[in-house]
Amino acid sequence: MKIKIVPRSKVKVSRKSRSKYEKLKEAISKLEPNGDAIRVEYSTKKELNSIRNVAYTYNRETNSKVKSTTNSTNDAVFFFIEK
Repeated sequence: MKIKIVPRSKVKVSRKSRSKYEKLKEAISKLEPNGDAIRVEYSTKKELNSIRNVAYTYNRETNSKVKSTTNSTNDAVFFFIEK
């Protein structure tokens, strides 16, 4: 068996992978400091964790400061950027 490391750019993907959180990623990218917030409803704590992980990953990848707060009585999480 031969193993060779190749650059990721040389690996062709035949289908485009779409995340069910793609719309959330797009909405987070449109946030502005002291602008509107995004409200996302969730049904379980596991889904809440997944939604927050999307925001944390976005922060890490773009060096942003998207913050979140949760309204547990309405099962909603809000994302915003402070100045």
